[in-house]
Amino acid sequence: MTLSLSRTRTTRPALLSLVLFAASTAVRVPSSAAQSTPPRPMTFLDVQNLRQVGTAAPSPDGRWVVYTVTAPDWNEMRRQSDLYLVSATAGVASTKRLTFTATKNETAPAWSRDGQSIVFLSDRDAARDSAARAASLPTSGPGAPYFPAAVGGGVGGASYQLYVIRPDGGEARKITESREGVSTFAFSKDGRWLVYRAGQPTQEQLFAIPMSALASDDSVRPVQLSRHAAGVGLWRFAPDSKRIYFVTADTVDADDRLRLEKRFDVRVRNAEVPVSSLWALDLDSKRETRLTRDTSFSVGDFSISNDSKWIGFRGISANRYDRNIIEQNINADLYLLDVATNQVERLTKNSGIAESNVDFSPDSRTVAFSAPDDFTFMHNERVYLRDVASRGSPFKKLGTAFDGDVSIGFWSRDGRTIYFNEGVRATTQLLALDVSANVVRPVIHEAAAVSVAQDSETDRFVISYSDPQTAPTLFTVASESDLGKRDAWIRLTDANPVAKRFVLGEQREITWRSADGRDVGGVLVLPVGYQAGKRYPLVVSIHGGPAAADLLNFNGAAQVYAGAGYVTLKPNYRNSTNYGQKFKIESQGDYFTKGYQDIMAGVDYLIAQGIADSTKMGVMGWSAGGHWSNWILTHTSRFKAISTGAGVFNWISMYAQSDVQRSRQWYLGDKLYYDDMEHWWKQSPAAYIKNAKTPTMIHVVDNDPRVPRPQSEELHMALKRLGVPTEFFVYPGNTHGIPDPRNQYVKAVAEMSWMDYWVRGSGKKFAWRDVLKSVEEPKDAKPAVSMLP
Repeated sequence: MTLSLSRTRTTRPALLSLVLFAASTAVRVPSSAAQSTPPRPMTFLDVQNLRQVGTAAPSPDGRWVVYTVTAPDWNEMRRQSDLYLVSATAGVASTKRLTFTATKNETAPAWSRDGQSIVFLSDRDAARDSAARAASLPTSGPGAPYFPAAVGGGVGGASYQLYVIRPDGGEARKITESREGVSTFAFSKDGRWLVYRAGQPTQEQLFAIPMSALASDDSVRPVQLSRHAAGVGLWRFAPDSKRIYFVTADTVDADDRLRLEKRFDVRVRNAEVPVSSLWALDLDSKRETRLTRDTSFSVGDFSISNDSKWIGFRGISANRYDRNIIEQNINADLYLLDVATNQVERLTKNSGIAESNVDFSPDSRTVAFSAPDDFTFMHNERVYLRDVASRGSPFKKLGTAFDGDVSIGFWSRDGRTIYFNEGVRATTQLLALDVSANVVRPVIHEAAAVSVAQDSETDRFVISYSDPQTAPTLFTVASESDLGKRDAWIRLTDANPVAKRFVLGEQREITWRSADGRDVGGVLVLPVGYQAGKRYPLVVSIHGGPAAADLLNFNGAAQVYAGAGYVTLKPNYRNSTNYGQKFKIESQGDYFTKGYQDIMAGVDYLIAQGIADSTKMGVMGWSAGGHWSNWILTHTSRFKAISTGAGVFNWISMYAQSDVQRSRQWYLGDKLYYDDMEHWWKQSPAAYIKNAKTPTMIHVVDNDPRVPRPQSEELHMALKRLGVPTEFFVYPGNTHGIPDPRNQYVKAVAEMSWMDYWVRGSGKKFAWRDVLKSVEEPKDAKPAVSMLP
C-alpha cells in the first residue's frame, strides 16, 4: 500500500497511500496501562508496537478523511488493519472507528462519488489458509503475471472481497462474491459505476456494479465488462467516464498456464513472455479496441490527461533480458497517444535512464515528466515539459539551478506551479517549481521528515509528518496558501499516543569535516539523561541505499539505544542524497574510500567533542550500510563489535547473484567486472578479509534478491576460518528486508545483545529467553482495548 509521495499526484481510490513508518506496526495496549505507567525509555517491542497509518482518503466534499490503522498480532504472527474516520476540520478529537475485525483486515477504502458510502477490501469472511495463500502470491517480478500489477484501489487477492459501509456507522455489507477474490476497484467519475477486477491470475476480468445497488439492501448483481482472452492487467478510468483503458498481453501461452495449474511451478529466469499492449473498453457498448500495435515495446504504466484526450505511457523494451526485471524501467521510454487519432509519438529515446511516468497539467495543455539532468545516469532529476499538441517539438528543461532532484508531485490548479517533495540535508520538505520563472522555492520549513500529497478531486492536502519527538502522523490543510503555515495544519491522526510516555534522547543534525575537507552531515541521537562532558559508548548506524539519507524523524531503534545509555551516530556519508549532486556522485569508481573517511571522521568528531568513548564503539548497517560495515571490518580494528546485514563481500560474485546490476556497475567505475576484474576485486571487502579482527554478527534474509545470501555465507565462512568471533542469523523470506515483525524483533534484540557483550563488556550473550518472554501473557493480563476511539 505504498505510494511515492515525491513523484505522483494521488488519484482516487488509491489516494494517499502513505508508508509512515517502515517495518513498524502496533499491538493494542490497554489505555489504563498507558496512563498509569511512569515515563520510561523505549524498548524494541515498543518499536514494533507503533501503529502504522495508511491509505488516507478524503471524502468528495473534503470534510472527512477515512484511513487505515494496522497492528500486528504477535501470537498469530500476522498484521491486522481497521478503518477509521476523522473530520478534516475538527481533527483528532473527532476520530471514529468504523470496523472492528480483530483477526481480519480492511484496506484500500474509497468514497462513493456522492459521499454516502465507503467501499473497501476485506478478508473478513475468508478462511485463514486462503488469506495466507493470497498473501504469498507474487505481485511483481519473477512469477508475477505478464502485465504489470493493476491499480484502481486495492491490494486484494484470493481472500479479499468488496464491502460497503456508511460513514455514519453500522454494519458493513458484502457486495462481491468472487471465487478468486477481488484485486482492485475504482469508481467512475460520473458516479454511475463501481468497477472491480477479479479472476484467476493472468485471466482477471472487469466487472461493474451500478451505484444504485450500493444505496439499497438488495442483492448486487455485477455486470461483466471485459471478456479478454489474456485477461486485464493495469487499468484506469478515463476522466470523462466513457472508457476504461487497460494493459494486457498480446498472446496467451496456454501451456504455461496449464503447467502452473498442474503445479509445475519452476521459475524461468528472463522467460520469453508476450509483450503487452494498451486497450480501450467502451463502457456503453462494452467493445474492446486495441490502441497500440508496435511490438518493439511492451506497454507499462500509463496516465490520462484530465480532458481524456491524451494518454502517456511507458514502453518497455521487448527484449526478454531487459523486461520483467527490477531494472526494466531503465530499458524503457515514454510515449504519447492522441486518443482522437490513435497516433503514437515517442517522447524519449534513452539507454539506461529511467524517466518518471508521463504527467499532464490540470488544463491538459502541457505534457511533462522528470528525468536525470541531460539524461545522464545518477544526475539530479529535472522536469521536462512542452505543449502537448506540439508533436516533435523539443522539451523545455526546468529546475537546473536547484542542487537536488526536481520532480512532479502535483500541480497547482492554475498550472503555474509544480510541487514536489525532496530531501534537504537531514530533512525532507515540500518545494515548489515556478513553471514560467524556472525558480525553485521552499514551501515548508520544518526540522522533520515531511511529505505532502494532494487529492486530485477535492484538492485537499494530506501531510505526512515525523520529527524526533513525534511518531509518524497525518495533518491536512485545504489550500496551498496554508501549506507553509504550521499553525494552520489540522492533525488527523494520533495512532501512537503511548509514544508520549517514552523518555527520549535528544536528536539533532550535526556537521563535521572529512579527510578531504568536505563538510559531511548526519543525525546524532544522545543518550537519555545525557550529561555534557561524560563519554558514552557509541553505535554508528549506517543507512542503506547508498543514495538515501538519515533524517530528523522519529527514530525508534536509535531511541532504544539512547535509553540503554548509547550515543548513536547516523552519518550521511558520500554517496548519500540531500547534499547536492557532487556529494552523491563523486565516489564513482571508488565506492568505499570517501564514504569510509566520512564515517570515521564523524566518529573522531564525537570523540573530540567529548561525547563518544573511543574504547567502546560498535558499527551496524543493512544493505549499503552492510557494505560499509564489511569494509570497516576489513579496514580498521577500532571498533569492538560489528553487526552487518545484507552486505556485499565480493562485488564480482554478487553482480550476477543480485537483481540489480546497472547501479553497481556505475558505482564501481562503469565497466563490467570482466573488463576491469582487478578494480572490482580491490573494491571488495573480500580482498582484505585477512585484516578482519572485530567480532561480527551477520544477518540476511534467506532468499534476499538484492544482496543474496551467498554474500553473507562467504563472509561467515572466512571469519570462522580466521578465528574471528562471529554469529550468523538467516531469516525466512524472499525480500531485501526482514518481512515479519517477530524476526525484525529478534534481529534487533540479538544485535543489541551483541553490542552490549562486546562493546560494553556486559558478560551476557544473547539468549532466546530475552525474546520469548516478550510473547508471554502476563498472569494478570486483562483484555486489551484500543487506544483509539
